[in-house]
Amino acid sequence: MCDYSLEMYGSRPARESERYETVRFPSGSVGLASPGDCGTAVCVQYDTRLRLENIPLHLQSSLRIKSSEEATFVRLDHGAYRDGLRFDNGREISIQQLNSGVSAVIVQTVDKTQEAPTIRAFERA
Repeated sequence: MCDYSLEMYGSRPARESERYETVRFPSGSVGLASPGDCGTAVCVQYDTRLRLENIPLHLQSSLRIKSSEEATFVRLDHGAYRDGLRFDNGREISIQQLNSGVSAVIVQTVDKTQEAPTIRAFERA
């Protein structure tokens, strides 16, 4: 979603295939924004898949990932900031650790419109 620290800024939902970048907002929090519109936070639903590019070297080393990786946007259960990323190797980080300048593309959004399968009650004859 959008971390509470970004609530004071205008925001909009992320769209599949759009390109974003991590930006440090005036509050000091890191979030996603469209290039050229760094004043509007882009909110991503949890469980959305992202393709990240230009991941900093220190994170590549500590997380054992490459400069370009896919990750799932997740809600972290610890720390002051809850927006995070889970890489395919199971490692999780707060989006705050990315700093500015990491590119992100929405690869797959979560379809919240699908209904759960209907379970029919046992019918008596």
